[in-house]
Amino acid sequence: MSNEVKTKEKVDMDPKYIIKLTVTLFLTCLVVAAALGGVNAITADKIAAINWENTQKAMKAVVADPENTEFSDALELTDEMTSAAASAGGTLDSVYEVLVNGENDGYAIKVVASGSQGNIEMMVGVDSEGTVTGVSIVDNSETAGIGSKVMENEALASGVGVLDQFVGKSAADGTLTVGTNVDAISGATVSTKGVTTGVNAALAAAGAIG
Repeated sequence: MSNEVKTKEKVDMDPKYIIKLTVTLFLTCLVVAAALGGVNAITADKIAAINWENTQKAMKAVVADPENTEFSDALELTDEMTSAAASAGGTLDSVYEVLVNGENDGYAIKVVASGSQGNIEMMVGVDSEGTVTGVSIVDNSETAGIGSKVMENEALASGVGVLDQFVGKSAADGTLTVGTNVDAISGATVSTKGVTTGVNAALAAAGAIG
């Protein structure tokens, strides 16, 4: 073995070299972590503000008097609320108190239900009497030109928007069911059922709020 190869091996295995390399890598990681932390600190508040703005927009779309309505911060979800929504087939995401002139006027309830192509996230307004005041789609993956007709509130044969038909319904109507007390958009029955499940879940959650 040549002296050159022996020297290279000796350098590679030198403890001082290994320590130096380790320290260099450690310092590099610290610098990168600090940089990422700084970026996150700068953008976190902006992202939170944008998310809250979008949430408020969705909530205002489901209340009876959006101009004079304010909303509380998200309420703490109780086991009773989440269990009630789950028993209706949906997942409870968040609940906000609807305030008109500082007084409770119901709740804006964000729920998730299964559609034909994935989850449908929606906001459902429920007034203090337990009656639906509006349904707004927050996010979905439904098929364009089919399930999207439901998401975009296309009119039913009656002329009423498929989402608008839920306004005025309550637990007193019993479980909302497509084909019984809910009409579906032609060709988009599964998507309509998904929204119906979400509304049922929101009504159940509202009924469980103390």
